[in-house]
Amino acid sequence: MKEESDGALLRRVLSGEPRTYARLVDRYQARLGRYALRMLGNKDDAEDAVQDTFIRAYRSLGRCEGDGFGPWVFGILVNRCRTHATKRARTQGVIVRSEVALATASVASSEGRDALRDAIDWALKQLPAEQREAFLLKHVEDMSYEAMETVTGVRPATLRMRVFRARDELRKLLAETVRD
Repeated sequence: MKEESDGALLRRVLSGEPRTYARLVDRYQARLGRYALRMLGNKDDAEDAVQDTFIRAYRSLGRCEGDGFGPWVFGILVNRCRTHATKRARTQGVIVRSEVALATASVASSEGRDALRDAIDWALKQLPAEQREAFLLKHVEDMSYEAMETVTGVRPATLRMRVFRARDELRKLLAETVRD
């Protein structure tokens, strides 16, 4: 049996079958969750952002066009992650200025886990949010620059530069981690 397209499911929801929305949620929940976790660095925050994304998407399904549900819902999540990170920075107000303290805290909290995975997670967290966002969309979510533009509202040339800078910075950070 052929799986229904996003557009077909969307049309069913809009024509009075709200329970069909659960199929769209099931289709995208894991990808959105993975992205949110890497952007926000905290499972609870990521789950909140994803849940909020699906609620906001449902409320404005009429704005989604055809089979573009995936990029459209990703765009909502990107904005929710940005908003959440801004709010968290404002309310927590804790800034770690020492690279040594930051590295020590990261390593101490991850004892027993794979060292390479920890180093990658730590390095991703060191990137500016715009670079981390572009890098994850390109290399983890495997999006084209055109799809990334739809999701972020940022021009492809700018996204290419962000991805390039993120890769360069990750190489440096990971090289430093290996030397230490």
